[in-house]
Amino acid sequence: MDLRKIKKLIDLLEESNLAELEIKEGEEVVRLSRVPKGSVQMQPMYAQAAPAPVAAAPAAAPVAASAPAADTAPAASDLPAGHTVKAPMVGTFYAASTPGAPAFAKIGQQVKAGETIGIIEAMKMFNQIEADVAGTIVAILVENGQPVEFDEPMFVIG
Repeated sequence: MDLRKIKKLIDLLEESNLAELEIKEGEEVVRLSRVPKGSVQMQPMYAQAAPAPVAAAPAAAPVAASAPAADTAPAASDLPAGHTVKAPMVGTFYAASTPGAPAFAKIGQQVKAGETIGIIEAMKMFNQIEADVAGTIVAILVENGQPVEFDEPMFVIG
């Protein structure tokens, strides 16, 4: 919607006794609302009550977010020596192209740089995970069908 149209709608809302105006134009929706002059005193009480639950939710989120980070930090130090291949995205890890097919990579297998060693499904797209370096698969840190997070260690190549 054109900015000029929105400004005209604001002017119409200010000139009228309407408290709210909603205009739909195709898939675009513009909703304008204002507080009537008589209820301005009630606005601050409502505004003070609303932020309390909102403020509590973000405070809880960092605690929850720091807990998984604390879990992954010790795991990173427990990894075998070698190059760690990390998940480039969030998704579901698959060791093979189809159920029942042999896995792309096994412990002890020699791989070349650029060789597919797994798949991550994200948003209905299957993304090949390739070895960054040539070497031997020392450890496979994720299981078939397991959800993976961004930057989560998946393989160790020695």
